[in-house]
Amino acid sequence: MIKKLTFLFTLISAVAVFALDDTAALSSKVLDRENRTAVIIPVEGTVDFGMAAFISRGLEFAAQFDNPLVILEINTFGGQVDAAFNIVDTIVACRLPTIAFVKSKAISAGALIALSADQLVMSENTTIGDVAPLINTNEGPKMLGEKFQSPLRAKFRTLAVRNGYPESLAEAMVTEEIAVYEVSFSDTVMYLDSAKLADLSPALKKQIKETRLVVRRGELLTMTEAEAKRYGFSKMTVSSIDEMFQKMGYKDIEIIRVAENWSERLVRIIAAISPILMMLGFAALYIETRSPGFGLGGILGVFCLALVFFGQYMVGLADHTELLFLIAGMVLLTVEIFVLPGFGVAGILGILLMMTGMVLSFQSFVIPKPEFPWQYAVFMENIIRVAMSILGSVLLIFVFFKYFFVRLSTVVKGPYLSATLQGTAAEDTAGFVPSVGDRGKVITQLRPSGKICINGEECDVVTEGQFIDKGTEVVVLQIQGNRIVVSVAPPAAEKIDIKCEDSEKVA
Repeated sequence: MIKKLTFLFTLISAVAVFALDDTAALSSKVLDRENRTAVIIPVEGTVDFGMAAFISRGLEFAAQFDNPLVILEINTFGGQVDAAFNIVDTIVACRLPTIAFVKSKAISAGALIALSADQLVMSENTTIGDVAPLINTNEGPKMLGEKFQSPLRAKFRTLAVRNGYPESLAEAMVTEEIAVYEVSFSDTVMYLDSAKLADLSPALKKQIKETRLVVRRGELLTMTEAEAKRYGFSKMTVSSIDEMFQKMGYKDIEIIRVAENWSERLVRIIAAISPILMMLGFAALYIETRSPGFGLGGILGVFCLALVFFGQYMVGLADHTELLFLIAGMVLLTVEIFVLPGFGVAGILGILLMMTGMVLSFQSFVIPKPEFPWQYAVFMENIIRVAMSILGSVLLIFVFFKYFFVRLSTVVKGPYLSATLQGTAAEDTAGFVPSVGDRGKVITQLRPSGKICINGEECDVVTEGQFIDKGTEVVVLQIQGNRIVVSVAPPAAEKIDIKCEDSEKVA
């Protein structure tokens, strides 16, 4: 019997040790007020995956010290929901004591990040709350419905339980359909929504001393620093981080501030201008397909798209799947340029594959999940972003071929043919120059340059950007120096019979 009791006591002790190990370790760090290293991580600007990567690096840096304390210095209006969830999960999973210090404001996703820390401290004249999930429409920002609010409320409820915050008030930051009351009893104060208040037992209702409305139905909870302290969210109100350390009793604390490095700043800049880079990239690649060989347009297009992919890869969004889509698309475009005539299935499929790769590189998921309904909105937003870049590239292509391409000969210095052939013998065809309006037939495919035959004479010409097949009748539009610009000729009254002895050989 004694052996069984001894074994049972040993087993219970071991389980208790393992169960309390993490809590004890964290508590010992929190209670140790001397010789700490405070690592301050700024949480400023738009919440995006660039910020998520920066905060993750900051936490890894703080973990290198023996006795670290992480301060999340928050000043943000919010941003992407997926990025905020990523940041929250990273903070909750780290084994370091964390304090969220609201420097100016913690709105929307910023409030979610603030509540994920172990403790919340707010500076004077600051605010926290208003976590309405919004989407931009033609009529302006619009709040998403219950389907979108429910997962956010669940996240806030989980963080509230974890840190001892009032659950109903945390949920009221997300949903405006909740009315919350401050219910005072003789020995405690509770914050209950109207449903929970109605469900109180008759015995508890008799013990209520006072009921005060805190959040009206139809309003989202946004708290000042004083209200956050009163309602049990903020631990204290201070004017600076130094004052916070002083009030908390920390002594001989070393403060290290983590700053974005050049690569992280570059990644956030790339993310901001990614639609422009995609527009330039797609336009340059299309222009390259309309030109013989592989030159500056192809290099510029690949560079712009690779730069966008690099930025998304650095923040952890793009990976092997997106890279495979981009490479497959570029391979098909290369085949279209060098192997297949014209622009057909391979070229279109190549562009579609590249678009798919770019869309996937802007999100942390492949297919939107039903349990995260905002992912569908993110997915559609990314499709629109890439589609708008394509439309912008179409406009650039039109401007390039309409106003720039035909003037390249005036931009690049000569020498050009400046003398006329007036007075030469009719049979001397070595210097034949056609006139504007002359018609001829294509003898080598124009992509967009090639050869045509006019009145039995061969001429090197270019189009305004179109591909024109062999045998098509063309007309001379303009002559600039030694550059002859042609286009497909409109139907003529009489069919032109043109003979070029060497046309078959040239073709």
